[in-house]
Amino acid sequence: MGKQTVLKVSEGKTEEAIRDFLKSLLKGGVIEALLVPKRLPSGDGFAQTLIHDPEKMDGACALSLTMPVQSARVASHLSVKNLNKRIAAVLKPCEIRAVVELTKFLQVKLDHLLLIGVDCPGTFEVADYSKMIQEGKEGGKLEGEILKGMERGEAVSPEGYGFRPACQMCEYPTPTADIHIKLFGYKTEEEVGLEIGEKLEKEMEEKGLVSYAGDGPSSRREVVGKVVAAREKKRDEAYQEFRGVVKDLQSFLDRFSTCIRCHNCMVACPICYCKECVFRTAIFEHEGDQFLRWADRKGGIRMPTDTLIFHLIRMAHMVTSCIGCGLCDSACPSRLPVATLFRSVGDKIQKMFGYVPGRDVNEVPPVATFKEDELKIESGAL
Repeated sequence: MGKQTVLKVSEGKTEEAIRDFLKSLLKGGVIEALLVPKRLPSGDGFAQTLIHDPEKMDGACALSLTMPVQSARVASHLSVKNLNKRIAAVLKPCEIRAVVELTKFLQVKLDHLLLIGVDCPGTFEVADYSKMIQEGKEGGKLEGEILKGMERGEAVSPEGYGFRPACQMCEYPTPTADIHIKLFGYKTEEEVGLEIGEKLEKEMEEKGLVSYAGDGPSSRREVVGKVVAAREKKRDEAYQEFRGVVKDLQSFLDRFSTCIRCHNCMVACPICYCKECVFRTAIFEHEGDQFLRWADRKGGIRMPTDTLIFHLIRMAHMVTSCIGCGLCDSACPSRLPVATLFRSVGDKIQKMFGYVPGRDVNEVPPVATFKEDELKIESGAL
């Protein structure tokens, strides 16, 4: 556990207090650049932005309520060929867990990358958030309402809207990071918690950027537990409903019959990192005469073909490392429950191997090792 401190918030301006702290990291030379969500000029969304000049921090928002991209992919691009420049990335818990998984597969280097994690209440679909703002919801006011809910461990959203399904059943609302910005359980109009990891605690203190205090409010543990319990309940209900519908390959095919094999879920997924993908080769990119031969032999074929095997092969490749960010759901034009599929199957497979993706960078993923007895399942395990 790192050193604890707090950011004092003046006049209830929580977002501004966090922004000033992040700006101090740039001004103090702790980092050379910062990847952080920044509010769009229109005010109805956010985009991850790489900032070098502290004066360009206006609009930066650590508590961004949308996730247009999975920033673990961005962290990969920034770190793999980094020229020894220290960069920090402000990420949500699921993004940090994805970074941990990608580190194991040599897709992220942590040598010069600092992870700044923020307690996450959940995110809205990009289009929903934009619509809320257009309907007159002020961004700052909406964030304020959600922060008040985080004090009590309650999910607050405007009437008629809800957090993305993946967020509603995410049991990891708090991150493990080099710097942890704590919101659950704090009176965020007055203060925000900070936990500084071992990598930075001495440097930050020497530069006068923090002074360490005791633990945060005693209610925090209870509040976080309340959030986790509510999400686990939602998760278990989603698993039960999905498994009740998808019982075999035929029901799987029926449920995913509207899949157009656009590959959007694969592109959005942070764990699908292969530079050369089998789905973009001649194995699956068939010529027209091949379809005609199949149709001639069988009398008729479903188009597009291979939708079932597409999802099955994707699961076989990365389901042990699925961190449940749900961007596959958000990317699907047919609104298929891709995330629920991967989480439901992943839950069983991960338990089979005793593996929790994103838990520890030193934990070897099942696909990278082999044990003779690894598939011996105890009675009742599944």
